Parts: sequence; C-alpha cells; structure tokens
Amino acid sequence: MGLMNNIDKQYQALLQDILDNGVEKKDRTGTGTISVFGRQIRHKMSEGFPLLTTKKMPWKSIVTELLWFLQGNTNIKWLVDNGCNIWNGDAWENYKRECINKFETEPLIAKYAITNQEDFINKIKTDDEFAKKLGELGPIYGAQWRSWRVGEGIPTTLKNDDGETIYESASRYVDQIQNLINDLKTNPDSRRLMVNAWNVGELNQMVLPPCHYGFQVYTRELSMEERWKMANLTPNMSEFDYCNKLCDENNVPKRAISLMWNQRSVDTFLGLPFNIASYGLLLEIIAKEVNMVPEELIGNLGDVHLYSNHVKQAIEQIGRKLTFDERTEMLKDKMGIDKYEKELLELVPFGGGMSEFYKYYKIPYETREPYELPRLKFSPCPITGIDMEYQSIAQFQIENYESHSTIKAPLSN
Repeated sequence: MGLMNNIDKQYQALLQDILDNGVEKKDRTGTGTISVFGRQIRHKMSEGFPLLTTKKMPWKSIVTELLWFLQGNTNIKWLVDNGCNIWNGDAWENYKRECINKFETEPLIAKYAITNQEDFINKIKTDDEFAKKLGELGPIYGAQWRSWRVGEGIPTTLKNDDGETIYESASRYVDQIQNLINDLKTNPDSRRLMVNAWNVGELNQMVLPPCHYGFQVYTRELSMEERWKMANLTPNMSEFDYCNKLCDENNVPKRAISLMWNQRSVDTFLGLPFNIASYGLLLEIIAKEVNMVPEELIGNLGDVHLYSNHVKQAIEQIGRKLTFDERTEMLKDKMGIDKYEKELLELVPFGGGMSEFYKYYKIPYETREPYELPRLKFSPCPITGIDMEYQSIAQFQIENYESHSTIKAPLSN
C-alpha cells in the first residue's frame, strides 16, 4: 500500500481557505486577487517527491528553471532554448517598458523594433546579439544566489596591447550557494545556513523582485538505528560497533537535512505548485552534494492569493465528491461491461457489496483525489566547482508519476 499523499491535501485545503476567507485586493497586474496572509505548508520527503498529482505538473520546466538559477544565469535565452517559457511574459513586459519608447533614439533597439511577444521570443531564440543585449532580466535569483555584489574590491591590474598598465576597479561577489555547501560540510549545526535573494540595493534593477526571497536549511544527526535501517542492518548487542563501522565504510549518511523557504507573494494556483517542487528538488540536490538525507520541506507563505481569473480552476482542482452513478460508470470502464454484468450483478443480490469492487479497481471518491507521490531519481549533480550550464536536465527523472489532467490558467504579468 502506498504512502498517504499529504502535500496535495494541504494544497487543496489552502485553495479552499483562500476561497472561504480571502479578501479582494488590487494588484500590480490589474487582474485582481482574493488574498489571505500568513500560511505554512510542511512535507516529509520520505513520503515521496512533492510534485502535485491533482493536476499534471510541467516537470521539465521545473528542473530547467532551478538549474538556471544554480548556474547564476539571468538571461532568458537558456530557458527558452530548453522549452521553459515561464519567464517569457516578464521578459516581454520589461522589453516594452525599457525599449519600445526608444525605437527612435537607440540604434540597436531601433534595428529590431519588435512590437509583440511572439516575435520577441523568436528573436531571443534565433539572434544571439539580441538575446545578449535584450534578454537580460536583471540581477534576479541566479545573480543573488551565485554572485551577490558586495561593493568595490581591490583594483585589478591589467595591461593593454602596448604593455601599458590599466587599473579597473573590480566588484566583489559572494557565491551564497558555494558558502552554504562549505558550511554544511564544516559546520552543519550552524544557524546561519541561509541564502537570500532580497538584495535591497538592486531591487530596482530586477524585472520582478523575488517572490520567494530566501531559504534556510537545518540539519540533525541521525541515530544509530536510523543509519542501520538505511543500510538494511539489524544488529544484535554484540554487533553494534561492527555495524557502525560498516555504515561508515559504505558512506551511509550521518545527518538529515531540511529546507524552509520564505515567500512574500504566492500565486497559489500557478506558482505555488511550481515552488513546492522546485524547492523539493533543491533540497534533494543539496542533500546529495553533502551526503545527507532529505527530511522536511517547509514553506512560509506571506500574501497567499488566487487571481480572479483562477477561481474556476481552483474549484476544479479542489474537486468534489463523485456521485454513485459516476463511480459506477468508472467501475464499468475498468472492469469491462461483460465482466461487470457477470461478476458484480450476480453477486450483489446474494450479499456481495460494490464497495469491495470499488476498492479493488481503485475507483476514487472525488474528482481530483490525490494519487500516490512519485519518486525522484538523479545522478550526482555537483552544484559547486563546475559550470552548471553543462548539467543535463534529462538526468532528473520522476518515477511512477500519476496525475490528473492539466488545468490551464492565464499567467498575469
């Protein structure tokens, strides 16, 4: 029997919470929202990978965006080249704000004079010069994670072709991800295991200030019993030392690691399912990097909202109880009409119950009843000391993922 899928249930309850208790608020996109404030979700990673099953999730896009962050990349080209379009709207809105009114004054912008999003994205894909100049989103997540600018450093000595010395003042940067990994390896009980994206001095340079603005990790020592269980060992009183030694020799983890992220603004229908899976994946990657066991994923959520044009979709994903007739039709489809008539209709009059058939054929009670969570499989993926651009998106595989159908909804930018 599979493990209970609590993350989908929490998410559906959060959607219902917003519908029941939310207040109407205006927002920067002009769409309008229903909003509540201050919520939390918690997920035990041992129950499965937190990829929602009550609607089909775009796994490749989730992986692509996270690898893009970890590269320190802030240009949209790598995303669109890999089929991830979630930042297209923000990039286009930024282009309209910054460039369309400069067609007559700046030659590079005037050279293209693009006036619609489709042409803009096609140009990003096909023109490297355009992408380099106009595909930048500013110092968003990747820049802050991998190269937080901390001011001017010691001048760098350079020489020109004539051998003349040139001095350029070099900015100093902090690689927060590298620092996090180093601290986890050397001081895992630290209370400073944090990464921050809310760089106040650079917010005005970003296409969009960070919605999920920081995360913290926490580790604890595993008990001997937990390590033995991971190694499939059940020692008696005389074998404790031997089993501990065997665990060490086989590199069985000594610690569990949890991750908590903080989010100021939560697009609950489109964004939050993405955020949950992305931080779940980040936790798994970090855990493998430092040889720890992923334990708990926690999200602290600030302004938790549904856009007004997502309400119908939210109601659909919350689901409803299926009627007797609907469940019966599903049972007929699963059994086949001949088997249904032969086995079930012959038994029921003599005391047989349909409930056993519902259970055996896994007939749900609700329209969007959660499935069992999938499992994540991936090869070791170092996130420090190498160029993340060369990590393969395809190496991150979700196994046994079963979900309900996609629910489409418009993205507000």
